[in-house]
Formats: sequence, C-alpha cells, structure tokens
Amino acid sequence: MANQGSASAHILVVDDEAGVRDLLGDALRVAGYSVSAAPDGMSALTALRGAAADLLIIDINMPVMDGFELLEQLRKKGDRTPALMLSARGEKADVTRGLRLGADDYVTKPFGLEELLLRVGAILRRTKAAVVENSVLRCGALALDEDQHKVFYADAEIELSPTEFKLLQELMRNKGRVLTKSALLRDVWEIDFETETSVLDTYISYLRKKLNRDGLEFIRTVRGVGYQIVEPA
Repeated sequence: MANQGSASAHILVVDDEAGVRDLLGDALRVAGYSVSAAPDGMSALTALRGAAADLLIIDINMPVMDGFELLEQLRKKGDRTPALMLSARGEKADVTRGLRLGADDYVTKPFGLEELLLRVGAILRRTKAAVVENSVLRCGALALDEDQHKVFYADAEIELSPTEFKLLQELMRNKGRVLTKSALLRDVWEIDFETETSVLDTYISYLRKKLNRDGLEFIRTVRGVGYQIVEPA
C-alpha cells in the first residue's frame, strides 16, 4: 500500500548485491516511492551529483567504498540526506558507529520488508515534520499545543512530565502511523543503540493512564513493531 504524503519521495538504494537491490526496489516502488540504485559508495556519490534523493538505504559491507565511508563523505560535505543503514553484522559497535556518523536508523540483515518499509516511512515523516510543524496537534478530543507545551482533553488540561509530552508529541505528529520502538527510543530518549530497556513501555503505560478517558483509548500497540496513536471510534 502506498505511503500517503511520501509517494513522491525518491530513495537511493546502495548495495553490492543485485538481489537485494532488486528486492528493495520492487518493494519500495509498490509502496509508492521512486527508486534508483547503486552497487557501491563511489557509484552512489556519482548518482547523487546527478539527482538528489530524499532517503538513502546504504549497505555497510561493500567493495570500493563501504557504507561507513560513503556516509562519512556525505556528512563532511554537509549533505544531510536521511540514511537507513543495512548490515549483516548486527554488532553494537557498528550500530553506534553508523548512528554517530549521522545515520537515522539501522536494520540488520536478514530483515522483514514490512518493518523496513515502516522505518522508511517514519524517517521520511520525521524529515517533513522538522520542516513543517503545526502549533497545535489534534487527535479526537486530544489537543497538544507545541508552542505552549500544554495538552488538553476537551477543555481540561492534562499534566504531563517533559518526557511524557515529548513522547506524545512524537506520536501525534505521526497520527495513525505505526512508529517502531527503536524510532521512538531514538527520537524521545536519544537511545541510538540496541537495548533491552523497558523505558518506552513504561512511559506508554503512564500516558495511557492519563489520556484514556470516557472509555476512549488513543494509543494502540502493534505487536512486534511499536505504537500508534489513533482517533477512537
């Protein structure tokens, strides 16, 4: 199903395995994106000089110029194009290095296409949210005022801690979208490495206790993926 609002986004897939390039290209096109591909970092730099991309999906293990080197060169040039890293390694050191170089997310091979597409959509939505921000976000009877840093249910103000507010803000900026746990941990707590922490689940529980009123539930759990905020039926 195409991603509404991101259908025009252009994604460059950089991977030395032709099978992976074809698999991702087909899945991304079905999801509504335009796609180009490059077999290594040098080819990717050449491609980007010809046409900009909205998102890069970069494999780490490549000949000529690997994914780390490509990302480092781009960031040194001031190119802030969002990047999703792919690797068969799955080592925490690689995760940390990639994110410190400026990657936006990280997926370990083998990966599920559904999760990868969710992460792609989340990155693109956050990129747009950074450019265009609403002062008041709404979800049914809930209203979050970004300027005043206040939350209301109907006309009643709900007292939230700074962390609760930031988590709710991230959910409401992406209303109806499923946000992965890793994305929320990174954007709200700046935890940019693999971890078994339960802090996200704990704060989701806090928010539910404060937001769910009149028998209405706003935050939905998507098992094995993450959370979304929806307007109650």
